[in-house]
Amino acid sequence: MSLRIGDIAPDFSAETTKGRIDFHEWIGDQWCILFSHPKDFTPVCTTELADAASLEKKFERRNCKLIGLSVDSVKDHLAWITDIKIATGRQVRFPLIADSDLRVAKRYNMLPASAGESSAGRTAMDNYTVRSVFFIAPDKTIRAMMTYPMTTGREFGEILRLLDSLQLTARHKVATPAGWFSDGEVLIAPSVSNEEAETLYPDGWRATLPYMRYVKVAALGKRS
Repeated sequence: MSLRIGDIAPDFSAETTKGRIDFHEWIGDQWCILFSHPKDFTPVCTTELADAASLEKKFERRNCKLIGLSVDSVKDHLAWITDIKIATGRQVRFPLIADSDLRVAKRYNMLPASAGESSAGRTAMDNYTVRSVFFIAPDKTIRAMMTYPMTTGREFGEILRLLDSLQLTARHKVATPAGWFSDGEVLIAPSVSNEEAETLYPDGWRATLPYMRYVKVAALGKRS
């Protein structure tokens, strides 16, 4: 069965570069971003892990853990982390999940059941669908998913932007417009009547159409 937004993220136990984890227990009461790779020692993924490492502190400030997954062993992961440091000067400190039996990739519907039970002999092209990002909330539900081809590196600034939106809209009855960043205006949800909005946002809002009601992010801090 395919995973959808709102589903509980599949739980699993696995070895990682930081030791064995039980995934849901490891997440705890934080947000989590799980992002996957089809193979160790691949060029695009090397740049992505380096980029994620450079932004890890920003994710931590948002109460969000990073965890990578690649269809290889812990031994290979550790050697790859060394390569990433040599190539980019950046140190990967968050865990990388070893998925040499393909079990986690299958649970997250990134590989079919027919893929077998071992990464041995498989190439990155065999695993090209293992290129997803899962945004998981503290209640362990999947709040967003993104999937990329192997030829396109992921933009972790956009992943941060989406995380900001998910966290904001989880706390307030708003939605974020196209191109929104954390200091911009947001849209009042259609489910909120004008009467309720007057209570929530006593400083007011601006409307360009009856259903296009904008309120400043700063105003949200006055109400939970």
